[in-house]
Amino acid sequence: MSQNLLLLICFKNKNGFHVCLNFLKRSGHLLLSSSMAFEDPSAFRVKSFGELLRALGVFRLCSFPMLVNNCGKLMSLGRMLLGRKGFSLLLRPTVYAQFVAGENEREISQSMQKISMLGMRPMLAVPIEEDLGEGTGEKRYDDNMEAMLECVRMSHRNAWCKDPMMQLKITALLSPELCVKLTTLMTQQSYDLDLLVKAMDGNAVDVPGLDESETLHFLCGLQRLNRIAEESVNKVRVLVDAEYTYMNPALSLVTMAMMKKFNRDGAWIWNTYQCYLNESRSLLLEDLQLSKRERFCFGVKLVRGAYMDKERKLAEKEKRDDPVHQCWEDTNDSYNGSMDVMLENISQKPERYKIIVATHNEESVRWAVKRMEELGIDKDGGSVCFGQLLGMCDHVSLTLAKEGYAVYKSVPYGSVDDTVPYLVRRAQENRTVLQGIRKERELLRKEFKRRLGLSG
Repeated sequence: MSQNLLLLICFKNKNGFHVCLNFLKRSGHLLLSSSMAFEDPSAFRVKSFGELLRALGVFRLCSFPMLVNNCGKLMSLGRMLLGRKGFSLLLRPTVYAQFVAGENEREISQSMQKISMLGMRPMLAVPIEEDLGEGTGEKRYDDNMEAMLECVRMSHRNAWCKDPMMQLKITALLSPELCVKLTTLMTQQSYDLDLLVKAMDGNAVDVPGLDESETLHFLCGLQRLNRIAEESVNKVRVLVDAEYTYMNPALSLVTMAMMKKFNRDGAWIWNTYQCYLNESRSLLLEDLQLSKRERFCFGVKLVRGAYMDKERKLAEKEKRDDPVHQCWEDTNDSYNGSMDVMLENISQKPERYKIIVATHNEESVRWAVKRMEELGIDKDGGSVCFGQLLGMCDHVSLTLAKEGYAVYKSVPYGSVDDTVPYLVRRAQENRTVLQGIRKERELLRKEFKRRLGLSG
C-alpha cells in the first residue's frame, strides 16, 4: 500500500525572495505539484486579445515610479486639458476598464458574469471614503448610506455567486474628525459595546467626552451603519475596511459593536487587520478573545496594509515611534502568524470564525493552502476564502479558482469622476505591488506571443 507525503521546500532565489515548492512523495518518488506555482500563462487564456493588450499597457505604465507617485496630479492635469468628456474617453478604455467594473448595473453585471464564469466571486466596493477635512455634512453621509444600501441590494439580487460580499468604509458614514477624537478619548477611557448597540437601536445615549453636536452626529452615523447591517444580515457579508492608525481604534470599536449586535448566528460583519502595523497581531488576538467572551461570530479580512508611507511620515512629524514593521520579513511573519491564529480557530469551529486571505503575495497564499490542508479545512467550506483586487494578480486568482478555492475579486464601480480619487489612492497605496508585477507582465507576454504564434 503506497504512502503519500506532502513536503514544502522553501529557499531564497537570487533576488532574495522566498520561493516555496510543493512536492508529493508517492511510493518513493518525488513529483512536483505545479498547481500552486502560479507560473502557468494559460491562466490568461480566458482573456480576450484586447484585454491582454490593455493589461500589458496599464501594467507597463504602472512600472514607472514617477507616473505612479504623481498620478493624482497627472489626472487633474489631464482633466483640465481634455475636459471632462475627453478625459473620460481617455480613461474609460484603459485604467478605468482594467480596475473598475462599470458605471451602471448593466455594465457591472457584464463584468460580474465574466468573473463568475471564471470561477471567481465579485466583492463589490463603493468607492466612497473621506479623510480629514473632506466631510460635507449629514446629507452627504445620508447619500453615501443610500449608495451602500444599493450595493447590498445589487449584491443580493444578482445571482453572481453564493456567499456574496461587499466592502464598507465607516468614514463614508461618520466624519473622520469624530473618529480621530474618539480614538484619542479611547486612550483615556473605555467604551462599552452595549452603549453603541443601544445607539444603533435608536436610543438616546450620552457618549462620554463628546459634546452635544458630536454626540448627535455619532448617533446618526451609528444608525446609518445599523440600517446597512440590517439590510445585509442573512444576505450579504459586509467587510469593514481599516484606514489610518489615527482613527482605526474608533473604527474597530464601532465594527465590534456591529458584530456584537448582528453576528449572533453567523459572521455577517467582518473587521480588517493591517499586518504591516506592529500592533496588528495583538489587536487581532484582543478582538478574537472579545468575540469569545461576548459569544458572537468573528469575521476577519487580513491585509498587509495600504497607508505605509503616510503613516511613517505622520509618525515622524509627530515624533512618535514608527507604527509600521521595519522590514518586509516582519510583515510577512505578522501576516502568516495572524493567519495561523484564525485558521486554527476555524479548524475547531468553522461556523463561528471566518477569514478572507486578502493578499497578492504568493508566499502567503501557498502558506494558507498548506495550513488548510494540514488542519483539514475545506477548500470551499465557507470559512476561508482568498481575495485580490480586480485587474491585478489574475494568475493567482485564476489558479486558486481552478483548484477549487473560494476566490473574491474586490470590484469598485461608479462613474469615472467618482472612481478617479479611488484609483489614485489605490495606485499610491499599492505602488510597491504595481511596480513589482513583473511576473504577471511576463505571463501576459507569453500568452500574447502564443496567440501570435511566436512561441513554441
